[in-house]
Amino acid sequence: MQPPIPRQSAHEHGIHRAENDARLSDELASAVTRARRRAVRDADRQIDTAHLLHSLLESDSEVRAVLGDGPQIARLLGYLVQRSIGYGLRWQSGVEDSGAVPVVTDTAGFSPLAAASMEYARERAARHGGPARGVDLLAAIVVDAQARAVEVLRRAGIDPHTVLARIDGWTDGPQECPSQACGRGGEAAY
Repeated sequence: MQPPIPRQSAHEHGIHRAENDARLSDELASAVTRARRRAVRDADRQIDTAHLLHSLLESDSEVRAVLGDGPQIARLLGYLVQRSIGYGLRWQSGVEDSGAVPVVTDTAGFSPLAAASMEYARERAARHGGPARGVDLLAAIVVDAQARAVEVLRRAGIDPHTVLARIDGWTDGPQECPSQACGRGGEAAY
């Protein structure tokens, strides 16, 4: 049996849960809460990038607009919904970690890659002067080729490079990937 995801309140033992982070938009905080519930329901040890992607797709219209419509999105949702019988069974035996990012210690219950993605989303949002939105988290997720969400995107026929280019086209221009959130010195880990 796997240990459960921590369920402490934001004030308990000084833990500051991502959902209560003022640097997140209300929509993103809601998506993170959904990802946490999904991980608990699926008996996963940690929230990973696939949980985050699934919650973003369900709750964030801007993320859905970036990813587009059509059969690829239906296929993507199909893969994510089948997590308990497909990818999830393989993923339950390990922690999502590409080794390219340092472990972020203030994000209880997240895989190392998901925690680094949350931090990168906050940094990206700080550059555009607002709270982190779903597209900031999506951009953070797709920069690491080892992310479980990237694996699912590719299986569904969605190119992570194209997703990032679309996001960057919607913001103030190309965003530089900080070295702690990418594989090699500021370049996306593809």
